[in-house]
Formats: sequence, structure tokens, C-alpha cells
Amino acid sequence: MKTDVQIQKDVLDEIKWDPFLSAAEIGVAVKEGIVTLSGHVDTYTKKLAAEKAAKRVVGVKVVAVDILVGISAHFKKTDTEIAEAVVSALKWHTAVQEEKIKIKVEDGIVKLEGEVEWEYQRNNATRAIENLTGVVSVINLIRVTPKISAADIEKKIGRAFHRSATVDAGRITVSLSGNKVILRGKVSSFAEKEEAERVAWAAPGVSSVESRLEIQLPEYAYEV
Repeated sequence: MKTDVQIQKDVLDEIKWDPFLSAAEIGVAVKEGIVTLSGHVDTYTKKLAAEKAAKRVVGVKVVAVDILVGISAHFKKTDTEIAEAVVSALKWHTAVQEEKIKIKVEDGIVKLEGEVEWEYQRNNATRAIENLTGVVSVINLIRVTPKISAADIEKKIGRAFHRSATVDAGRITVSLSGNKVILRGKVSSFAEKEEAERVAWAAPGVSSVESRLEIQLPEYAYEV
């Protein structure tokens, strides 16, 4: 088991390894596997990148992020300017239905609300604005609301499985609980499991995927 000192060193090394980050801007403290990141960066994206870097390190149990986001007074933006930039970014992002999204900006914190049909549209709304100058954080409250019934979603996923060259549709069952897709059954490889999950995520109206798929290696895999 790693010591806190080892974990701290590994997290710092991981931050240094990321060309997007400057280790001089970020402090790392570790206690019983709980990592606390502190410091000051100029964009919200860097704050997220630091958190992701820490989570990649083996031995890290929890990551607490106390990093402040701010820019120099020369480049500081008003909430109105940030809101205008957000509207423009969402408008020009082809994978976002900006007309269905409401925006509120307060002290650099952007709140997104509204409804979309696809999970990727919800995620892309955050990605489109998180690196804008002046954005401190993004609160995404956009709901994923399907326009088709649960039965239709199940059929669409089933048909997508049958079209796939990787997924054995006959060994996987699909069910829905609200907007959550639940996959059950057996697959022959980790790659097939990932592909089945990817196909399920791609269906309209899906907000989460619970994979209960078990990897069962073919019998010949055990032959010597």
C-alpha cells in the first residue's frame, strides 16, 4: 500500500506530466489517501484537468479541490460579457441545441438549465463553455428528456446491437428504469462490453447506463 508521501509525489508528477498544467500553480496535500488540491489557475478547464490528473493516480481515495479560478484584472470579464460569450459559444457548437438552454451567470459561475434529447448534447454544452475567459465554474442542470417511449428506446438499442460486428445481441438484454438503461448478460471480451455500453449511451433520451454485463471468456481461451 502506498504511503501518503508516495501518493503526493505521484500526484505532483502526474500534474507535471500534463502539458496543460503548471505544477507551480497547484499545491498537493495528502492524508490517508485523501488528496487536497489548492492553488490558483486562470481557467476552469485547468481546475478540472488538475482534478482528473489526481484521480488517475493509484492509491488516491478522494480528491478535494480547493483551487481558485481567476484571471488578472486586465483580462477580467463582467458577468454580462461572460453571458454573451456563452451564448455565442453554444450557438456555434453544432452538437448543442442552444435554443433549448437557459443561461445564468453570477460571479463567473455559469448555470445551464433546460432540456435536450441526448446525453451528448448535455455534455457538449459544458465542454463548449468551460474554457471561456472569465468562467469560474459550470453548473449543468440540463435535463435529458426522451421524445420516444421506453419500449422504443429498448428496440433501438437492440437493433443497434444486431447491426454491430462486435456485440453478440443474443446474449444481452436491455431494460429501462426511467431514463437509465440497464444492460444484463454475458460478453466475451472487455472490448465487447465497452462497445455495448457505448451503443446504449448513444440512444436518445438516455441519461445513464448501468452495466451488469459479465465477461465470460470462450472455452478455447483456457486451452494450452
